[in-house]
Amino acid sequence: MKVGIVTFPGSNCDYDAWHAVQLAGASPAYVWHKETSLDGIDVVILPGGFSYGDYLRAGAIARFSPIMTAVVDHARRGGPVIGICNGFQIACEAGLLPGALLRNANLQFVSDMVRLKVENADTMFTHAYAAGQMLRLPVAHGEGRFTASAETLDRLDQEGRVVFRYVDAAGAVTEAANPNGSMRGIAGIVSAEGNVLGLMPHPERAVEAVLGSTDGLGVFQSMLARVSA
Repeated sequence: MKVGIVTFPGSNCDYDAWHAVQLAGASPAYVWHKETSLDGIDVVILPGGFSYGDYLRAGAIARFSPIMTAVVDHARRGGPVIGICNGFQIACEAGLLPGALLRNANLQFVSDMVRLKVENADTMFTHAYAAGQMLRLPVAHGEGRFTASAETLDRLDQEGRVVFRYVDAAGAVTEAANPNGSMRGIAGIVSAEGNVLGLMPHPERAVEAVLGSTDGLGVFQSMLARVSA
């Protein structure tokens, strides 16, 4: 199983993603943003960071990188794609996922450990978890406020495409537990076809106990188990 980790100018979580993929039992490979082919790649990860310095709007320039044509084609053919933080922003800008990630509600960069609830444990990326399971993952972003029309939000909820929400210790979606003001506490969603995941928290930074949590490893284990089945 070969996982391609796309590196843009300004990416800074590509090494973390490499390590997480190795721990999950797959073979990682870096894919430079100027490349035009994903030959031999089974899974694509769009990692976190500040692609192109987040100029204009986070992910807006990276969306036009040469490699993104191949990434979009890969996704359209049903190939798995994980967009983490800046990668989530890029996936939305590229039309792989609905909605947009806007400036945090408090207009400040947030770096913290947050609680998430697994809303849907029946996806390619979450079946290693139990429905309703509580996770602890780190966030680090300035533009993580998921925003979409009421119609889109309703569709995401009705179709079970919201996979993670920010919650408090009791598992409730509250304003205090929401680090960025995301609508309906949304922290992660999947595409209509189920093969593209976007999430703002960093599962690749929560794969070993020394990091404070191992809760992120299930994302990679779920995906790799489903792809290799």
